[in-house]
Amino acid sequence: MKLLLIEDNKAIAKGLAFSLQSAGYETALCHSCEEAYAVIGGDYAVMIIDISLPDGNGFELYQDIRRVNQAPVIFLTALDDEDSIVKGFDLGAEDYITKPFSTRELIARVKRLTRKSESTVTVGDLTLDLDKQAVFKNGEKVELTALEYRICSLLMQNHGAVVTREMIFEKIWDIAGNYVNDNTLSVYIRRIRQKLGTDQLKTVKGAGYRMEDV
Repeated sequence: MKLLLIEDNKAIAKGLAFSLQSAGYETALCHSCEEAYAVIGGDYAVMIIDISLPDGNGFELYQDIRRVNQAPVIFLTALDDEDSIVKGFDLGAEDYITKPFSTRELIARVKRLTRKSESTVTVGDLTLDLDKQAVFKNGEKVELTALEYRICSLLMQNHGAVVTREMIFEKIWDIAGNYVNDNTLSVYIRRIRQKLGTDQLKTVKGAGYRMEDV
């Protein structure tokens, strides 16, 4: 499981990376916004972001990250005033830890978020939340019917692979309540595409459908 740590204090960053790696987390390090922008599209379980960076502001960096990555974020910063803490949560961060801090506490909070992330699937700017039984695009909930959600969930959980029409029929039969034929399924797929506003959902001629990774 990989984390991204964005921290300008190299001594703190090195110590944290060692502790996180000892806890079983592969950790990528960045010491500036410039370094972070080159890697923020990666597949990370959690991102840990300092707010005061030498070439920018962690709050602004977070907003840019959210355009390309929905990984949970922890702000780790010396800014302990109420306004900064409230702003961090208002932006959508999952946690906010002020310096000085306990490394054990940070690792515990990371573990909490990684356990939570196991119940989500991210494909491009789409996130499937299995606990909430909902799909989000760039953080905004996509309004799907129960049957549309079931189909979309199946495709996203198998993203990158072809899901045959037979597999879809088998999975949706118990919720549809009525017979679903090929033409009806095609209508549902078209509606899902429209609601997601993405071309990631591809038709594989003669086989089925595939939700493509970006």
